[in-house]
Amino acid sequence: MSNHAAGKNETVTFRFMREEDIDQILIVERESFTLPWSREAFHNELNHNQYAVYIVLEEDDRIIGYGGVWVVLDEAHITNIAILPEYRGRKLGEALLKKVMDVSKEMGAETATLEVRVSNTPARSLYKKYGFQEGGLRKKYYTDNQEDGIVMWVKL
Repeated sequence: MSNHAAGKNETVTFRFMREEDIDQILIVERESFTLPWSREAFHNELNHNQYAVYIVLEEDDRIIGYGGVWVVLDEAHITNIAILPEYRGRKLGEALLKKVMDVSKEMGAETATLEVRVSNTPARSLYKKYGFQEGGLRKKYYTDNQEDGIVMWVKL
């Protein structure tokens, strides 16, 4: 895959996630989410979920973010988009979202959906920028604090 997203004096690359990436992915996960996925969850996604595709974002051989999607027939369900906190604000999350959407479309998806916390204004703004519309509410979707999740959809 190895596409580049470049900004000021930085070169980041995308590639498909591998089993040996999980240690670094767990760091991104713990620093990004209050309910981080486990090692076993990522192992299962990579080895047992035929619909799952995970993309890592690297800078200088360090994984600084990742995105996941399940592509089932013509629908993509974006599971995760995460960037290490110290790399946020450089439009890397935006580049990662676009990459996940592009890969989903290449795999035959015509629509994409995701859930986002009601309180996650930056993510909601990013998704809206890429055409996602709010399509519903999952009450108490997040088990850590019972926060509602907004379901968002976009035509790819």
